Amino acid sequence: MIDLIKIELYKIFKKWRTYIGFIALGILIPLIHFAMVLEGERTINFMTRNIQESFVFVGKLLNTYLISYIILTSLAVHIPFLITLVAGDLLAGEATAGTYRMLLTRPISRTKLIIVKFIAGVIYSNIIVFWLAFLSLVLGYFIFGVGELLIIDGQMIVIFEKNDVLWRFLLAYGFAALGMTTVASLAFLFSSLVENAIGPIISTMAIIIVFVILSAIQVEFFQNIKHYFFTTHIMSWRLFFDEPIDIKEILNSAGILILHIFIFFSLTLIIFNKKDILT
Repeated sequence: MIDLIKIELYKIFKKWRTYIGFIALGILIPLIHFAMVLEGERTINFMTRNIQESFVFVGKLLNTYLISYIILTSLAVHIPFLITLVAGDLLAGEATAGTYRMLLTRPISRTKLIIVKFIAGVIYSNIIVFWLAFLSLVLGYFIFGVGELLIIDGQMIVIFEKNDVLWRFLLAYGFAALGMTTVASLAFLFSSLVENAIGPIISTMAIIIVFVILSAIQVEFFQNIKHYFFTTHIMSWRLFFDEPIDIKEILNSAGILILHIFIFFSLTLIIFNKKDILT
């Protein structure tokens, strides 16, 4: 099984589209850091403009933690596109290349093939999140250093001591990886239905966009059902920056994401096992 996963990872990283996500983040995040070097103080003043008369802020508010939080908030809804570029091609790419028959003539069952490809897709998704974390935290550390984390969410203001932040980010990135695994599993499902990777990419992003729009519509019906949308829980990494942390809500969100992963993977398994490939 491990050797098969290595082969699938080799096939993934052999394709140029695999590196689009790494290149995009590798350019975008340093640009954000550069922009914050130039305009960071102005950004802090803009964030705190409504409370400056009531509070006096001391310490180093412009630091890698604040910038990493801003980056994660801004990019978490865009990273799914980078994930689908690869996950949507895992099965559809084989159909496009005409290699399905060759794969299934080997002594490997269809179920095992799906499991191996799915694990490879999950590994890639987690590597993308790790790359995001590395560029945000590590690169930011050498530019801005660390300090207190200021979070302003509506009427709520939270300031975390610098020694109380890193573990929150590590857990937040871990939860973000779970969310991206859900996106990858949906793209993987669509990839089993078609013979071109464009379809899974467009379909996955269309569903994400539709769910996000429906969740934002202030109609009671949509507000009641949005809890069941996986897109609602992808952003639940923010819960790690609440004080106190709502463990029950985090577990609930994680459970819903895991349930979606299980459903998407199971449907993929059923569809692929019934797929007429050898005729």
